[in-house]
Amino acid sequence: MDYRNLGATGLKVSELCLGAMMFGGQTDEQDSIEILNKFTDAGGTFIDTADVYGAGRSEEVLGGWLKTQRREDLVIATKVWGPMGSQPNDRGLSRKHILDAVDASLRRLGTDYIDLYQLHRWDDSTPLTETLSTLDTLVRSGKVRYIGASNFHAWHLQKAIELCRQNGWASFASLQPLYTLLDRSPEWELLPVCQNEGLGVITWSPLRSGWLSGAFRRGMTAPPPNSKAAGPGTHAWDRYANDHTWGVIDELDAVAKDAGKTMPQVAVRWLMQRPGVTAPIIGPRLPRYLDDLLGAVGWSLTPEQLERLDTASRPDLPYPYFL
Repeated sequence: MDYRNLGATGLKVSELCLGAMMFGGQTDEQDSIEILNKFTDAGGTFIDTADVYGAGRSEEVLGGWLKTQRREDLVIATKVWGPMGSQPNDRGLSRKHILDAVDASLRRLGTDYIDLYQLHRWDDSTPLTETLSTLDTLVRSGKVRYIGASNFHAWHLQKAIELCRQNGWASFASLQPLYTLLDRSPEWELLPVCQNEGLGVITWSPLRSGWLSGAFRRGMTAPPPNSKAAGPGTHAWDRYANDHTWGVIDELDAVAKDAGKTMPQVAVRWLMQRPGVTAPIIGPRLPRYLDDLLGAVGWSLTPEQLERLDTASRPDLPYPYFL
């Protein structure tokens, strides 16, 4: 596994990030520990979770495993925003909730610092200056080493960066967006902001909840049973079951066969070779899925293979991007 700087910082992270969203839930503790051990044995150092995953259970499982590791060798990322209780201040990005949440995450993780603390999403109800000044306090205190954002709009991100610059506050080191062969809209504004401002990019759901795994094929009229696409949400069947998606999947399959790799390996490798991307976040539910995903490292797609995937997955541009 190779290592890359997280944006313009000096922090080096593995070129794949392990997502722990399912730890302690769909992935039981024993399998979670096996996945963590396999990932670090392969050279992985970068692990991402969030307080809201399993209502804290993901952080607890990760924290139990951390006790058996050399903490300095790992880069642990978590997030704040989601509801952690039923009271009005148990969610959001207010100073109160952030300060309560970071201490709770530190307890669950069993550590005295978080390497990368991320805003899970935008909070319309809290002044941005309140949120950013609180994050700066956490960095100065040593509880947090770097800060980042996830699921921000481009104007959210640029405004936050400018406020940090104007006030001398610690600023974002990274963005965690949805970016896949089926979701390329970050290329319109989000990725240019990150590249211009020196932010690392760690992408979530590189297989788009299974759509790029090989389980979905042209001609299907319904999603596989028990898949996320069978339920509501941004990965639902009606959102992606269209000619564009089937064209992407067809070309992904063809390129995978040409490269002698699996479809998941090629989908992840494509992201690893995109300009500005630091590390895709892989979130295998079972250890055997991790074995396949680790096959995305140690080789490269050829320029011709990249062009085939780029052409098949390129979306029609809305105004004003087509000008």
